[in-house]
Amino acid sequence: MNYRHLYYFWATAKAGGVMRASEQIHTTPQTLSTQIKLLEDSLGCALFRKRGRGLELTDDGRTALGYADQIFTLGAELEAAIGSARRARTLPEFRVGIADQVHKSIAYRLLEPALDGPEPVRLICHEGTLADLLAQLAVHRLDLVIADEPMGPNLSVKAYSHPLGTTAMSFFATSALKATLQGTFPQCLDGAPMLIQGAASAMRQRLDGWLGEQGVRPRRVGEFDDAALLKAFGAEGRGVFMSPTVLEAQTCAQYGVEVVGRSPTLVEAFYAISVERRITHPCVMAITAAARGQFLAQSGAEIEGLR
Repeated sequence: MNYRHLYYFWATAKAGGVMRASEQIHTTPQTLSTQIKLLEDSLGCALFRKRGRGLELTDDGRTALGYADQIFTLGAELEAAIGSARRARTLPEFRVGIADQVHKSIAYRLLEPALDGPEPVRLICHEGTLADLLAQLAVHRLDLVIADEPMGPNLSVKAYSHPLGTTAMSFFATSALKATLQGTFPQCLDGAPMLIQGAASAMRQRLDGWLGEQGVRPRRVGEFDDAALLKAFGAEGRGVFMSPTVLEAQTCAQYGVEVVGRSPTLVEAFYAISVERRITHPCVMAITAAARGQFLAQSGAEIEGLR
């Protein structure tokens, strides 16, 4: 089948006549009529019949029109898909590594300014341990690493930590578990079941120090490297758990828990680690500028900005 002939038939049927179709697709009526006749000869049936001074579709014509609609709709979708893929390939890539201890909602808030910049980019995110991500940064497989701790002094990677800001921490529990806690916060944590971050987490080290300063010894019933898994256990009432104060409303709504207390002195810090001492990458500049202006803006909790 000659698809040009099919297209001329389709255009004529949609336009309601040869004259109108010829005006729309910029060809002569004689050419249209000839091409439609060739299609009819190929199919072995008439597609139009005269009705007064115009044309109407035969039964075979209506069947052919249905298939033509599908064919040319798919053709338009093909062009759109190939065009989108081509445009995506031409967008500059912004490759970011996110340390696995960084909360996903906070990672989004930090990266959002890069997506809202004047020039569109294709964001490519990788999650992993800080050591693995820094190794990729060193060989320029990543443009930036978002972490909850600065790069250690003993690492051989030549990169620089740019502080983004800090957030206080809150403690959460189901309503049933909260009702069993004795005393005021933080003394109510003494002897209470608690879900804590894994030993490799920078926040775990701060938590251990803070608990010692408060003189409380919770019963540690679980340790988790994955923050989402920790919260899932907390949602089932298995223990008190800790999460950034900036995510309070989201944590309570998502996991069905209540706030037990807040610690303004127990804070989680966030850093943008890049190979640039002086930031020039436009996406990294957007991220750091937004953090300085209104880092993790929230209501009801105080956030310490950049110093």
